[in-house]
Amino acid sequence: MFTAIVTDKDESGYRSELRDLSEHDLPEGDVTVRVAYSTLNYKDGLAITGKGPVVRRFPMVPGIDLAGVVESSDHPSYSAGDRVVLNGWGVGETHWGGLAQRARLRGDWLVPLPDGLSEQQAMAIGTAGYTAMLCLMALERHGLTPGDGDVLVTGANGGVGSFAISLLNRHGYSVVAATGRPEESDYLRQLGATSILDRAELSEPGRPLAKERWVAAIDSVGSHTLANVCAGTRAEGAVAACGMAQGMDLPATVAPFILRGVSLLGINSVTQPYDTRVTAWQRLSRELDRAHLEEISHDIGLSEAIATADELLAGRVRGRVIVDVTR
Repeated sequence: MFTAIVTDKDESGYRSELRDLSEHDLPEGDVTVRVAYSTLNYKDGLAITGKGPVVRRFPMVPGIDLAGVVESSDHPSYSAGDRVVLNGWGVGETHWGGLAQRARLRGDWLVPLPDGLSEQQAMAIGTAGYTAMLCLMALERHGLTPGDGDVLVTGANGGVGSFAISLLNRHGYSVVAATGRPEESDYLRQLGATSILDRAELSEPGRPLAKERWVAAIDSVGSHTLANVCAGTRAEGAVAACGMAQGMDLPATVAPFILRGVSLLGINSVTQPYDTRVTAWQRLSRELDRAHLEEISHDIGLSEAIATADELLAGRVRGRVIVDVTR
């Protein structure tokens, strides 16, 4: 038997609760993992509370991230005792996810956990840090270098934003952090932000083209914010878009793209090729400032995750929430 958060929807309504399950309840897969840690992402908050159409199949165990040890495997790349990490692939949406003490998964979705990273550290990074690294890799492919100018990070207090600031700073970039919580400015500067921008300057409808202010940006907000970010990006600059906390819409014009040559780079963190996932995690293990992990993250138990989901969606949670599924 093992414990999991189970989200269900039936004639009684939408609900999430802790349940004791049997391994016979687990879905199909060729690798069974003893989960050590999971996380609570924005998408997990939507899944647990029902405030967004995230869950596509019921009942569902939410949790788009997990790290643990292989218990049994029919997959040629993994054996019992291997340490693994997983992000995305519909886990927690269409396939039972990481907010449980056991998970049965397709081995093709897994990545070996790099040496030197613990399961707890991997989940302190999680999809947020992994996505931030994918954004950095995309901007690097575009040709961005540290001497080019300021890089804007929106949603700076969130998980992706926090890791983006830390990674950019580690590589020598000048970082502008956009936040709606000015009281968190010291925290953002500790991560490496050079300056702080009030998100109100970006969150309302703006002009098709604005003053050129940054050479690149990492945006996890979407909607009017992303439109204004593009409008303020310097000629031939690039914006890596990876989230939609403000909305899925993009109320913009083509002006930044055809008058300034700005590139909008979409970041898909769910179904990246295996080699890209391995590269991203290897780089995270080498390049991330480990001292920032304690600043960016904090632990809760599995029993606290349901209540914390509401706090997360309300914007009252800083950085990353690691879930210790053993308590």
